[in-house]
Amino acid sequence: MDAVRTLLETQPLLTLFLTVALGYVFGEINIKGVSLGSGAVLFVGLAIGGFAPKSAPPAILGTLGLLLFLYGIGIQYGEQFFKGLTSPDGIKANAAAVLGVVGSGLLAVALVPLVGVKLDESLGMFAGAGTSTASLQAAMAAMKSDGAAVGYSVAYPVGVAGPILFLYALTALLKPNIVRPPPKLIETAEIALTNPAFIGARLSEVVARLPDGVAIAAVRRAHHNHPSADDLVLQANDVLLATATDPAVLREATSLCGELQPGRMTSHREDLDYMRVFASSRLVVGHTLRDIRFPEGMVCSIAHVRRGDADLMPRDDLTLEFGDRVGLLVNRAHMKPIRALFGDSIKGTAELSFISIGIGAALGLLVGLIPVPIPGVGTLALGLAALLLVALMLGRVRRLGPFVWTMPLSANLVLRNFGLTIFLAQVGIASGPKFFATIGVTGVSFLIYGVVILLALLLITAIFCLWVFRLPFDLAVGVICGATGNPAILAFANRVAPTDRPDLGYSMIFPSMTIVKILFVQVAATLAGG
Repeated sequence: MDAVRTLLETQPLLTLFLTVALGYVFGEINIKGVSLGSGAVLFVGLAIGGFAPKSAPPAILGTLGLLLFLYGIGIQYGEQFFKGLTSPDGIKANAAAVLGVVGSGLLAVALVPLVGVKLDESLGMFAGAGTSTASLQAAMAAMKSDGAAVGYSVAYPVGVAGPILFLYALTALLKPNIVRPPPKLIETAEIALTNPAFIGARLSEVVARLPDGVAIAAVRRAHHNHPSADDLVLQANDVLLATATDPAVLREATSLCGELQPGRMTSHREDLDYMRVFASSRLVVGHTLRDIRFPEGMVCSIAHVRRGDADLMPRDDLTLEFGDRVGLLVNRAHMKPIRALFGDSIKGTAELSFISIGIGAALGLLVGLIPVPIPGVGTLALGLAALLLVALMLGRVRRLGPFVWTMPLSANLVLRNFGLTIFLAQVGIASGPKFFATIGVTGVSFLIYGVVILLALLLITAIFCLWVFRLPFDLAVGVICGATGNPAILAFANRVAPTDRPDLGYSMIFPSMTIVKILFVQVAATLAGG
């Protein structure tokens, strides 16, 4: 065993990737339909760190992994974050998380008179239970002692492992019926126009009266197919090629316009034919569909955009990203120049602008260093929470001048999952010695206090999310993840709730709750000092 310990301690990179491999082996173990997934990497890391105390890789590796994860989350969900933040569900989610964080903080402070824990240690346990390194730094600076680090070292592993077990128990108790939503696929209908109310009207006026989510890709008239044009005046018996991702609204549009006549357009391809191209050229990537300029004389219409596993309707404000597959109706003679315009390279599915990533991440790190003055409290720095905020804003902007901030979904998933795995392995190995050493000195008392603080955070947030505000379960678990803070919990939540909502809930909550935790620590330290 000594030889194994020596090997692990002298080869930290070997230890890191061994932890990753063993973590995923244990993570695949399925118990009643639930497995830990990448979250098991942390548990393996704690065990290896306890066995070989000097085996931890440099902390910068874990920070880099967390940076990649947070940046990828922000870039992907920037637009949804800002929309959801002002939505009724977003307001409820933030309210539930604030109540959970403040409630657990008050309980941590109450331990001082109740059981005689020092204030700096209790604030450290609060920071550890909420897995907030920024809060730990704030506590140590405010209290001018390292007692917070002792409480943090015990509560941090509890703060990561506890919510995973809590979500496991909550899922087993409630048995939510969550099914991954089927990918949106484009549906088409060929509709002969017979409604007198639409005859003689411009196409743009007719589209405005159709159900939301319906587009007209082409019009057939006098035995010829024509691309849609807003100023086209419709005539009786024109055939409209309608598209939608919801069959119900397509049926409603058909009943409004006239009657189905399948084959009238698709069987005639001499004027317009269908082609699909990859968006890989900077002439189109980062631009909205309305801003794409086709070569003069080109007869072309965008029918849909496929991103990941879903078809997106061709809205004028839809911004193309690297790797999008664009379905077009185009004259065969123009297919070659259209391919050149879009690039049509499969490499676009993995295209990354490292210039944009470098500038975006550097900007986020710089913002995280800026001290923000809080009257009566002092100053605080947001750290990596600021990086997430910057990434969310860049994800919303999507493109700024020559910089394309977005990345293909496939590349984003690989980048952030790799970063998350490296972070979990490094943090687990590094925390293992402190965890077992502190338990050996304080016994189980600090461990129990950390569990109590964590349970207050989890229970208050869950109760308000699920039973007071009645948020959907998959969104609620994302909010719980954001309130507790650690991305390992989010990785597990994505397994028990396989939709986009856990990521969205996490993104809505994590930056604001990091600020709330820092503020609480500084206010508590200031009031106690006064």
